[in-house]
Amino acid sequence: MKSSGIGGQALMEGVMMRAGDKYACAVRKPDGGIEIKTEDYRSIFGNGWWLKTPFIRGMFNFIDSMVVGMKSLSYSSEIYATPEEDYEPTRFEKWMEKKFGDKAEKIFLTIVMVISIVFAIGMFVLLPSLFASLLKTVIENRFVVNLLEGVFRMTIFILYVWLISFMKDIKRTYMYHGAEHKCINCIESGLDLTVENVAKSSRRHKRCGTSFMLIVMIISILIFMLIDTPTIWLRFLSRILLIPVVAGVSYEFLRLAGNSDNPVVNILSKPGLWLQGLTTAEPDESMIEVGIASVEAVFDWKDYLLKNSPSEERKDAL
Repeated sequence: MKSSGIGGQALMEGVMMRAGDKYACAVRKPDGGIEIKTEDYRSIFGNGWWLKTPFIRGMFNFIDSMVVGMKSLSYSSEIYATPEEDYEPTRFEKWMEKKFGDKAEKIFLTIVMVISIVFAIGMFVLLPSLFASLLKTVIENRFVVNLLEGVFRMTIFILYVWLISFMKDIKRTYMYHGAEHKCINCIESGLDLTVENVAKSSRRHKRCGTSFMLIVMIISILIFMLIDTPTIWLRFLSRILLIPVVAGVSYEFLRLAGNSDNPVVNILSKPGLWLQGLTTAEPDESMIEVGIASVEAVFDWKDYLLKNSPSEERKDAL
């Protein structure tokens, strides 16, 4: 079937779904109910040509997704947090509130996002580059050095994803991640969005952010193999400056994969789908209900099925 265009992410005890210019966060409250908030989606970069131009739009869309993701995570943590009457703000929270007033939350989210980006660059860009610079002292072939740098970067990423999966909160987040994927796959397979149909849908999807990150790793290997740098500082600088290029190419491949059933594209998508075996887990029915609530807040799945799925195709064929 035609791609639904829905995307989302797992939250703390919840799911965020985005469709077009709307996104919704559905969160399971401590009392068992589901809290839903729907917001307009607006790019922080406005509505210029840079958001629509292939190979340029990737980096901007990635940053936009991070911003919406952080806002959604913050919202979910507030909903699932300790009841307000029992909650005592930290000294830092009190200082932020006193210093910045209503802007405190926005500034805090910005700080968290910047720290996350710096950590990611340090862990997945600079550390592998340092490793490659050390290898150059014993290996003369620059192609081999750059290839090993990429393999080291990918190994760190996979180990990181695997290790955090043992954390209790992350385990539940991965289950909600599975619920998000299963809801989208259910609709795009031509099935009614019910708990039963979602439960038997696949928890892997070609447009997943996990696949995007793995594609970034692979594309970076191919691009960085062509670049030789005489010093470690130039290596650091070249890797950082090429991040938008790598993100742009990776984004276009992910868009193609999500809207194509070409056998070659499907084969190239396999590594990302395999990695989703680590970042998703089978959700329970209560989690699926949250995913369904998030979808229905921003997307008319019945209209989508009516327009895209002839009656003879509406069968359980996952």
